[in-house]
Amino acid sequence: MIMNMSEIDSIKSENLKLRNYISLISAEIELSQRLFEIKQNFEDSSNSQRLIVPILDRISKIKSEKEILAVELKLN
Repeated sequence: MIMNMSEIDSIKSENLKLRNYISLISAEIELSQRLFEIKQNFEDSSNSQRLIVPILDRISKIKSEKEILAVELKLN
């Protein structure tokens, strides 16, 4: 099977999107774990909200980015 440059570029682009998707999954898992640890260690602390809110915001952004990539990669 001989591929032309257009097909190769398409495969490279898809590969990059898949790598990004995997990176987002890893980041989401790591941030979720950090969130769990913070909730355990700062149960009744006002500092917990200060720490938790930015992490929740980032997790939300990651989920949005993942959804966009999932659509592009036809993973849904």
